[in-house]
Amino acid sequence: MLKPLSLLSLALSALFVTVVWQPETGHADHPRILTIAAANSLKDALRAILPIFEKDQGNVEVRVVWGPSQTLRDQIAQGAPIDVFLPSSIEEIDQLERKSLALHGTKQVYAETALVLITQASLPVRVSSLADLPASNVRRIAIGDPKTSSVGKFAAQALKTTRLDADLKSRYVYAEHSGAVLNLVAAGEAEVGLVYRTDAINNKNVQIVAEAPADSHAPIVYALATVWTSKNPTLARQFGDFMLSPKIQALLKTYGFERAAHQLSTVQR
Repeated sequence: MLKPLSLLSLALSALFVTVVWQPETGHADHPRILTIAAANSLKDALRAILPIFEKDQGNVEVRVVWGPSQTLRDQIAQGAPIDVFLPSSIEEIDQLERKSLALHGTKQVYAETALVLITQASLPVRVSSLADLPASNVRRIAIGDPKTSSVGKFAAQALKTTRLDADLKSRYVYAEHSGAVLNLVAAGEAEVGLVYRTDAINNKNVQIVAEAPADSHAPIVYALATVWTSKNPTLARQFGDFMLSPKIQALLKTYGFERAAHQLSTVQR
């Protein structure tokens, strides 16, 4: 059962983007606390996964801080009290590693996904690939802002690689993150948009019409790592192993993830 954090917890989390929930515990002893910083695009999957982790572990509470990956990474660098970082791009973890802000040997690749073209479910645009866009009557294309979102970086890369950017750039409508891209398309403020498959697969307001060519952008790989401010690195490592378990890998697939084609294991040990 979900409930808001106490005022004390909120005060301790003043640096965070959004503290969404702190599950109840029925244990008399003080529970072990695992604090996760997770990208907004992981909300649906993690809300299904984290209660399973708590049940499996017993006397454990998971607290989640949601936000854009780049913002969360900056807060971790500034000392926010986080145990595990789950961004929407492995690049964010790589940046922490370069500054020795992720604990050595804790980065784990657990899944990947695709970049997809979406349209409104009720009034779909008749396109079947990115290549159809220049000649179509599409006037507005929603993409994430590459300066603020990982999905925007992948979208910009795909459009540049396919040489569509020059023809389409005047039609771009930038959004801060993937959820905002979804909202623009669902509301009809943009006829199409580019998001992760994980964002769109269970959203009834949009439909997926095509995937961006896999070779048009870097692989969209999901990883996690224990960060330098962790107060419970042992529990953090147990969570990483849990994410690689068969039952969680099967559950992730229902949310648009796939097993990573390469290195579905700890990248460094």
